Amino acid sequence: MKILVACEYSGKVRDAFRALGHDAVSCDIMPTDIPGPHYQGDMFDIINDGWDMMIAFPPCTHLAVSGAKHFAKKRADGRQQQGIDFFMRVINAPIPRIAVENPVGIMSTLYRKPDQIIQPWMFGDQAQKSTCLWLKNLPLLVPTNIVDKGEFYVSPSGKKMPLWFSKHKSAKVRSTTFDGIAQAMANQWGNL
Repeated sequence: MKILVACEYSGKVRDAFRALGHDAVSCDIMPTDIPGPHYQGDMFDIINDGWDMMIAFPPCTHLAVSGAKHFAKKRADGRQQQGIDFFMRVINAPIPRIAVENPVGIMSTLYRKPDQIIQPWMFGDQAQKSTCLWLKNLPLLVPTNIVDKGEFYVSPSGKKMPLWFSKHKSAKVRSTTFDGIAQAMANQWGNL
């Protein structure tokens, strides 16, 4: 299958599909972290290149409920609408099978509820991170290896968060797909 992994610079999902023999290409405005087929630029430059499937990770900065305290400012200056418009362009791309990933956010209300909410601990990674999937012509992911949710950290202000999340301050690290989820996507969706 010819697969576009959009808004991915880590190469994890791309490489999981390539390991199974698929023609998978990642695409992002940033360079890839792992050498491999990668288009650095606007995904819409290559959106009509005959893809069989797209797995997309559009930016969530202006959409995720974790940043709700900034929503009024983001609505006022147009950043939130830009995020919404980008998400909708991605979900409506002319590709037969699509999975769009984002954290819990406003698209559940503005577009529709996600088809599925998954967690890394459902796929062998001891971590909690609610991840929404909106699917087009793809089945729900079936958990492959349910493990413990991992440890939690309570900040001095009393906020509870997953320990892995508190240790990684970089948004780049926090947004990278967990290995178990990448493998499940490749194994389950690559066999359609």
